[in-house]
Amino acid sequence: MSLTLRPATVNDLQKILDIVNYSIIHTTANYNYEIQTLEVQTKWFEDKKDKNLPIVVADLDGAVVGFGSYGQFREKIGYQYTVEHSVYVVDNVIGKGIGSKLLTELIRLAKEQGYHVMIGAIDADNAGSIAFHEKFGFVVTGTIREVGYKFDHWLDLVFMQLILK
Repeated sequence: MSLTLRPATVNDLQKILDIVNYSIIHTTANYNYEIQTLEVQTKWFEDKKDKNLPIVVADLDGAVVGFGSYGQFREKIGYQYTVEHSVYVVDNVIGKGIGSKLLTELIRLAKEQGYHVMIGAIDADNAGSIAFHEKFGFVVTGTIREVGYKFDHWLDLVFMQLILK
């Protein structure tokens, strides 16, 4: 079993799309309702590249099994040193350290690019993701009650932050 982290390419977009769409259909990790198209995912990819924002894929024996990225937290100039990240891993490899490797790489890249804070926005019922982030030093900074709605119920959103130093 050989795991490689590498920058995403256009050739990875279908697998990234499959991972994203799975999360939309089956989880509250993504608050979208409708599955995305390859056109939307391609625009996302091009936008990240234009802004020099990383997309890292986890390649396990030639198959993309996860990815991570970050983007600007908010659009106002005062937030320019803060990013919000996402990490997604396919179900059959969750718990094997792939998410940890992806987040470690995103933190490294964010520091290298001069960012000061990394934010995670996590569904409050996702105790596994909250605990995962705590292992990296992220702290809960607040919960916004009932800001999301999916699967016929209101969702609370937990904000966690890591000061990158």
